[in-house]
Amino acid sequence: MIQTQFIKNLVATADKNIEATLKLLSEDCTIPFISRYRKDQTGNLDEVQVETIAKLSKQYDEIIKRKESVLKSIEEQGQLSAELKSKIEKSFDLHEIEDLYLPYKKKKKTRADVARENGLEPLANLILAQTNDDVDFLATQFINKNVINEDEALQGARDIVAENINENIVVRQSLRRLFNRKAIIETKVVKKKADEEEAQKYKQYFDWTEPISKAPSHRLLAMLRAENEGFIKIKIDVDSDEAYDLIDELIIKNGNSPSFSHVQLAIEDSYKRLLYPAISNETLQEAKAKADKTAIDVFTNNLGQLLLAPPLGEKRILAIDPGYRSGCKIVCLDEKGDLLYNETIYPHQPQSRINSGETTMAMKKIKSMVNAYNIEAISIGNGTASRETEFFIKKIAFDKPVQVFVVSEAGASVYSASKIARDEFPNFDVTVRGSVSIGRRLSDPLAELVKIDPKSIGVGQYQHDVDQTKLKEELDNTVIRCVNSVGININTASKSLLSYVSGIGEKMAENIVAYRQENGPFEDRKQLKKVPRLGEKAYQQAAAFIRIKDGKNPLDNSAVHPEAYGIVEKMAKDLRLKTNELIANKEKIASIKPENYITNDIGILGIKDILKELEKPGLDPRKAAKIFEFDANVKTIKDLRSGMILPGIVNNITAFGCFVDIGIKESGLVHISQLKAGFVSDVNEVVKLHQHVQVKVIEVDEDRKRIQLTMVI
Repeated sequence: MIQTQFIKNLVATADKNIEATLKLLSEDCTIPFISRYRKDQTGNLDEVQVETIAKLSKQYDEIIKRKESVLKSIEEQGQLSAELKSKIEKSFDLHEIEDLYLPYKKKKKTRADVARENGLEPLANLILAQTNDDVDFLATQFINKNVINEDEALQGARDIVAENINENIVVRQSLRRLFNRKAIIETKVVKKKADEEEAQKYKQYFDWTEPISKAPSHRLLAMLRAENEGFIKIKIDVDSDEAYDLIDELIIKNGNSPSFSHVQLAIEDSYKRLLYPAISNETLQEAKAKADKTAIDVFTNNLGQLLLAPPLGEKRILAIDPGYRSGCKIVCLDEKGDLLYNETIYPHQPQSRINSGETTMAMKKIKSMVNAYNIEAISIGNGTASRETEFFIKKIAFDKPVQVFVVSEAGASVYSASKIARDEFPNFDVTVRGSVSIGRRLSDPLAELVKIDPKSIGVGQYQHDVDQTKLKEELDNTVIRCVNSVGININTASKSLLSYVSGIGEKMAENIVAYRQENGPFEDRKQLKKVPRLGEKAYQQAAAFIRIKDGKNPLDNSAVHPEAYGIVEKMAKDLRLKTNELIANKEKIASIKPENYITNDIGILGIKDILKELEKPGLDPRKAAKIFEFDANVKTIKDLRSGMILPGIVNNITAFGCFVDIGIKESGLVHISQLKAGFVSDVNEVVKLHQHVQVKVIEVDEDRKRIQLTMVI
């Protein structure tokens, strides 16, 4: 199968595994379902491998579609020879396909087209043939009403030769290889804008040169942004002598021919006017695509880590959105994240200065709310006045232990003004909604963050500069992967969370929520089939990723697929146990021989997965939330000194290092060279998002608000 071979050339996977995966995808099976419940068919391919095959299948379809379009266009022109058709059909390289199509591509009238209309093609063929004919003399034979002298005839003929060279597939491929190996990116400042304040952040690119193949993603994207904003000009170049030598070798046949000088002039014209602009632009676009991929990979990796951050779990939480003049917005939430109470307190200056008793009153209010609503944990947003609020809370003598956490509030304001938030809390303003988001993030980061556009969460760089379609696709895939790796409680999940479940989607999520509101909590997975428009296929894809706590069937709170319930029941029966007696019974589970329960539909890999799940049913793969404390002596950038060793939290990861929150407004940068002793090729090998780390201050630039840190202590 041609499609299988195309994919196999790009991934190291057996033909049968690729074909099985393609078949499942064609049957509308989702990537989470295939990777989790069809391992025996795919040869145990994980989500990333299945996703790669899906992308390559889409790429294959796009190439086939483009080839069909090209063949149709050339055939309509009556130019499709058997040889050309064969070349196009055999090619799966889009560059090669476009090169083959170039002579037949509809375009604006060119200088060569005009020359052909003036009857100069035979003269061009004579020049390109490089025989011993005296083309200067022969040019006189081509003078007509549109060609007034032999110089015009020769110029027109050279225009045709130049275009022929430009359309020569071997020339283009050779130049493309040269640019890929040796192209340099050069930048020059636009002098009239050099002194503008906005231009200063791009100052290092005012005069910059490096091989484009070695330019890291963040640097190339920064240069492109600077050019888009009009501060610099970018040029992609190679040694022109090397380029000319390469073309000469392919085009010049006879250095002693009377046509030699005309061929040289045509080569020079072809390169400067046609080949160089096209190939240099193509090289930049390919470099941009690679830079986009790297930036998107960093973004999606960070997002995945953020979504799978440790949850506190179902606790009663008091959440605070800190502030100075406008006060601290307080909400109390129950175990399910429902809003119980909200209020605003004013413990900080200038309000506390105006009313000296305000801080004491605020303390009493917090203590009263903690007791009244049986609060177990306090969640403080990490924005303005966060540290002061944390210190204030820790001064309160609570009647029982209360855990205090500082959580990221990135994107909370976006959520609070969104339709999702308005639908959830139609009778409350944005300040209350934002505080609720801060509290729910502590309880379950995944469930809350799926309500926010990932680009607003602030865990990537250059998100507005990369290919937006690819960025959205990859971010959506990441959210889907995270949601389905954890599973969701169908009786508490929001519409936003449900929409990412395998096989569900936005419309079906609305139907599930509506059904739940009308009929009460789901008691078993089979009830899903009663949801309007949720058919057998959607049920097959979704059922095992939902959880029903305290339902009729204990397996409904596990990742065991309903299609395997019969196998589990047989295992229990063979051991003379009830199903619920087998679940979590490690000793009995260890005695089960997987090979005894293989069926036509579920093989050894599936059976082993079932046994693992039975040991720890519904286990959340995320770790438990941990309390973290910043250095109490550091409150602003003015408190920093070189050599200080401080606790911090990794709050963003880039290709060139990571940013660390050390408890002040500005995050510090740990360059990739300062992550650990020795060479580091990938930042993610050393740190993860929200990881607690120890850092040492290297340099502080108060004016530019920049802090350089090291983890090599």
